[in-house]
Amino acid sequence: MRTRQLLVLLLVALAIGAFVALDVGRFLSFEQLKASQASFAELHAAQPLTVAAVYFLIYVAATALSFPGATIITLAGGAIFGLWQGLLIVSFASTIGATLAFVASRFVLRDWVEAKFGKRLADINAGVDKEGAFYLFTLRLIPVVPYFVINLLMGLTRMKTWTFFWVSQVGMLTGTAVFVNAGTQLAQLDSLQGILSPALLGSFVLLGVFPLIARRIVAAAQKRKVYARWADQRPKTFDRNLIVIGGGAGGLVSAYIAAAVKAKVTLIEAHKMGGDCLNYGCVPSKALIKSAKLAHQMRHASNYGLTDATPSFNFKAVMQRVHDVIKAIELHDSIERYTGLGVEVLQGYGKLVNPWTVEIALNGGGNGPDGTPKVVRLTARAIVIAAGARPFVPPLPGLDEVGYVTSDTLWDEFAKLDSAPKRLVVLGGGPIGSELAQSFARLGSHVTQVEMGERIMVREDAEVSELAKASLQAEGVDVLTSHQALRCELVNGGKTLVVEHNGVEKRIVFDQLLCAVGRVARLQGYGLEDLGIPTHRTVETNEYLQTIYPNIYAAGDVAGPFQFTHTAAHQAWYAAVNALFGEWKLFKADYSVIPWATFIDPEVARVGLNEQEAKEKNIPYEVTKYGIDDLDRAIADSEAHGFVKVLTVPGKDKILGVTIVGTHAGDLLAEFVLAMKHGLGLNKILVTIHTYPTLAESNKYVAGEWKRAHAPQRLLAWVKKYHDYKRGA
Repeated sequence: MRTRQLLVLLLVALAIGAFVALDVGRFLSFEQLKASQASFAELHAAQPLTVAAVYFLIYVAATALSFPGATIITLAGGAIFGLWQGLLIVSFASTIGATLAFVASRFVLRDWVEAKFGKRLADINAGVDKEGAFYLFTLRLIPVVPYFVINLLMGLTRMKTWTFFWVSQVGMLTGTAVFVNAGTQLAQLDSLQGILSPALLGSFVLLGVFPLIARRIVAAAQKRKVYARWADQRPKTFDRNLIVIGGGAGGLVSAYIAAAVKAKVTLIEAHKMGGDCLNYGCVPSKALIKSAKLAHQMRHASNYGLTDATPSFNFKAVMQRVHDVIKAIELHDSIERYTGLGVEVLQGYGKLVNPWTVEIALNGGGNGPDGTPKVVRLTARAIVIAAGARPFVPPLPGLDEVGYVTSDTLWDEFAKLDSAPKRLVVLGGGPIGSELAQSFARLGSHVTQVEMGERIMVREDAEVSELAKASLQAEGVDVLTSHQALRCELVNGGKTLVVEHNGVEKRIVFDQLLCAVGRVARLQGYGLEDLGIPTHRTVETNEYLQTIYPNIYAAGDVAGPFQFTHTAAHQAWYAAVNALFGEWKLFKADYSVIPWATFIDPEVARVGLNEQEAKEKNIPYEVTKYGIDDLDRAIADSEAHGFVKVLTVPGKDKILGVTIVGTHAGDLLAEFVLAMKHGLGLNKILVTIHTYPTLAESNKYVAGEWKRAHAPQRLLAWVKKYHDYKRGA
């Protein structure tokens, strides 16, 4: 393929060379055209078909090779063939030539450009897939960018050739007609300036702007259609600028931003402020992980030159500490704090009545005279749905009979226990299941982790999954991969989980069963169905986080595609700003650099691509790896295990993704997140001073590994000769 590309480049170079050597440009002047008009007319009268065919081929070649002089050739078409025949010939010749230039650009340059600017081009291609035809049409109507540049640049995208052809054919027709018509009046023209009068230029501008205006008109019509059934319910005035449903990370940030810009905002939360992360997820699990890690370190105190000891603890006290941590942090998300920030907080269940009205059934203390919850209605110009997600409970036969807990309910249920469950089954091999399995094993439970897939933590590279599995097994967790849970049974009062592996059933006796097989968005009870807002696994939104109603937004777990607290807060900024200021400017949610971590021991943290994703997406990459077992601080802390693995563009220091396995991996990842967000490569990390001795030096050392692998060996060989010479050797 490379030979063919070089051949095409050679032919183009030869054609350009011939154009210059033969001084063909002298024939493409306005004066030369006027002087030759009579000769062309006589030749056409004598041999009309031959002249038309030769003219057509010349025009195609000139356009395909991006030669200057297209305007003169177009005028010649009008002068020789007249308006209609000239328009027909020029229209098709120019489009075919442009398409040939488009195809040549794609054939010769696109692979190289994709290899060098893959991520950036992927974003452009996404836009081209969606609205490429519209923008090409607009550019063809008003040549803000020269036509030949458009041909070459579009060839680098994934636009279909047929789409490029017909859009170009239609888009260039008006401009072609103007110049062909001018060619029919060639004798009356004194110069090219006579064609492009201010009035004509103004007409071109209007033509170019028209599609944009038309697009706004179409958008307005679509908007009107969406809201048609609610037209008589649209308020003339609004109670609030913004109403936010849900007091988790997404809702809190949305409300905070609205209050910060002095909008009148109401936040509705049915249960606990802070949402899942504070009350059931990130915060309690990390508090538990810390206690469990300390118990583990006590058992292995000899790693630090101390005497191993069996930790003596009260399980109720451990769980009480978890609740104390929640209580300490909940002040950050409290009603009092947000009220002080200017947010009205209502505790109750919010439901959409129409696109501008939310009905709130207030919690206790607001009951009506008949005992039903007091209901209030508020209107708002915009609404943000940030209802979060809940644990998914698989439809296992017998599950309700044996009883179970989820990552939401275990904190209250286990707080009632005098000791950690003696026999705990964890369903699920994802981050939540793995974190909790390890923690309870360290606190004395015999844990069996059941995963139906071939490995745990399946989104990570296989080597990471294996390390995680080995770590859990070292803690005494019985990790059962490729085991399908079939049913639960009560046998003589004992609880049993029946699983199947390689066609053989196995029974696991347990005291407690924890369902940790994933989370699903909360979609019911908010009036989404009544308004016809599409939902699948999440609320369907566009890139601006708008639903089918442009004034209703979704953010956080309920919107997807990620279920992280930090992405919920990230989306909340876009949802709030677009909701409040979208009539002036809409911002597309940016998911280009999303970090996450699994807080098992050792931690697993990642940003960007890992190897398995790069292979799935067929993205070329190069791997650089540094073993943390060689890091001074890790050795001093008896934490010398794990690695930093960086994926880069082949031959470049541009970072595609990073995976870190080791102590404090989630904290170490921040430097790479910053680097990727702002386009900094490994060379920049390498020349940054890192405090010694710290774990963060691992980031510098992996950059050093990359530099060493890309050392200029030929140059170094010459440098060696220079030093030999200086020694007189």
